[in-house]
Amino acid sequence: MGITRRAALKGVLATTVGALTGTSVYGVAYERHQLGVTEATLPVSGLAPALTGLRIGLLTDVHHSRTVPARDVIRAVDLLLAAHPDLIVLGGDYVTWGERAYVHPVAELLAPLSAPHGVFAILGNHDDDRDMPRALIAHKFAVLKDQRTRISVRGEPLELAGIRFWTRRSTDIARVLRGARDTTILLAHDPRRLTQAAALNVPAVLSGHTHGGQVVLPGIGAIARRQFPVVAGLGRQDNTNIFVSRGVGTVYVPIRVNCPPEVAVITLRRQAAI
Repeated sequence: MGITRRAALKGVLATTVGALTGTSVYGVAYERHQLGVTEATLPVSGLAPALTGLRIGLLTDVHHSRTVPARDVIRAVDLLLAAHPDLIVLGGDYVTWGERAYVHPVAELLAPLSAPHGVFAILGNHDDDRDMPRALIAHKFAVLKDQRTRISVRGEPLELAGIRFWTRRSTDIARVLRGARDTTILLAHDPRRLTQAAALNVPAVLSGHTHGGQVVLPGIGAIARRQFPVVAGLGRQDNTNIFVSRGVGTVYVPIRVNCPPEVAVITLRRQAAI
């Protein structure tokens, strides 16, 4: 007996729903907990030879909450420590919606992090301006809240400029950068700051915020790519290069599909200015 069009459509619908359901279950129960280490090489124009090969650990978008358990944060910390980076950057969004119950616990979970040239933190859109930085500072992390610091690596100066999520105007970012004399890396939670960084001729940017899209559909990709110049990994605008991390946690819905969480280790290399 032939199969009617309606029956065929029902079969396709059932198969599609089943596949989506299975993917969702996988993304909720498994993939969002499959933390790994991503290694990347970031070109930096004008980088001093002594800074070539510098390894920066980037841990961002923890979102410690009822749906992002302590064990995931501990795993991220352990993976980054095992990679032995030269310095560490914490990229913001330590909790979700500024939930105070998780502010001090997440700072304590991150507390074991250390690196030869220090641990530097910035704030994301989910972090408040008072409690979260205070909790991080209590654990000896340097919080750069629209501030710049200068460190020495192998006898060569390196400047780290950290901005808040809400610091968006070029004039405000330029104020943070004013007086920078050496190689400068902009630490900006939101990768959309690539535009301002390029206009200000900042050679490198480290970001998070996007979660890599969190759900990446075959043939479609990450819907978030429409909002951001770079959703995950390496990108470039003019003479400015950027690395965007997929981050550790999740937000809105506790799911990741084709977009596993990560901590990143970024190695700097010299790139001639264009």
